[in-house]
Amino acid sequence: MPRLALFQPDIPQNTGTMLRLAACLGVPVEIIEPAGFDVSDRHLRRSGLDYLDKVAITRHISWNVFEDWRRMSGSRLVLATTKAAVPYTTFAFAPDDIILVGRESAGVPDDVHNAADARVIIPMEPGLRSLNVAVTAAMLLGESLRQTDAFPAISSD
Repeated sequence: MPRLALFQPDIPQNTGTMLRLAACLGVPVEIIEPAGFDVSDRHLRRSGLDYLDKVAITRHISWNVFEDWRRMSGSRLVLATTKAAVPYTTFAFAPDDIILVGRESAGVPDDVHNAADARVIIPMEPGLRSLNVAVTAAMLLGESLRQTDAFPAISSD
């Protein structure tokens, strides 16, 4: 199962939206701190609604702690970035990939960028900066789950 990693998120509403997305898709989430807000913030609960109790969240106190954990797990780190050349739709996702999205305000620093095993971009119209981080996460997770046939089964209820 792919995982979603949030690098030092700084907007609680986006984080709540991504946690809700992950809960609905059955995708575990790694939060790399420090976050720009208290993760118990009411905006996070408001955006995540009652889905927050249905998502597996692991908090890492720093990038270095996360990176040590990731390397031990053997998972490939796939960074969503506007500085990539490979469109996410042509990238071959693997079942144990960790999809990393950066901070809304600043992306990721160079050391994090350089640590990624792969970098993918969402093709956009020229002159536009970037998509909302929650939209980016949804697009990449959707493609990853499609390629690896890992979407949750559809219930007959």
